[in-house]
Amino acid sequence: MAQFPTSLVAAGGLVGGYAAARWTGKRPLGGVVLAAAGTLAARDWHRRTSPTTTALLGAAYVAAFAASHPLAQKIGAWPAVFTSAAAVAATTYATADR
Repeated sequence: MAQFPTSLVAAGGLVGGYAAARWTGKRPLGGVVLAAAGTLAARDWHRRTSPTTTALLGAAYVAAFAASHPLAQKIGAWPAVFTSAAAVAATTYATADR
């Protein structure tokens, strides 16, 4: 089975979660998208890396989600989401996908 780039899954979870919440007006739906992508990525992180790295990447994913909220107050919602997604993608690529 081919490995998929978890960096794209994690970044896509942040962008897709926000998009789902924004366009449907249902924040819980955004949370479901965010959680599903995080779970999918974490499963693969667990296979590719150590449990510690998996936990740290999971924490980075949650931290990026949390950080996008105050960042949105400064630069706007979409730029904040894309910035957070890029940070998660770069971190994930460097530690799990390379």
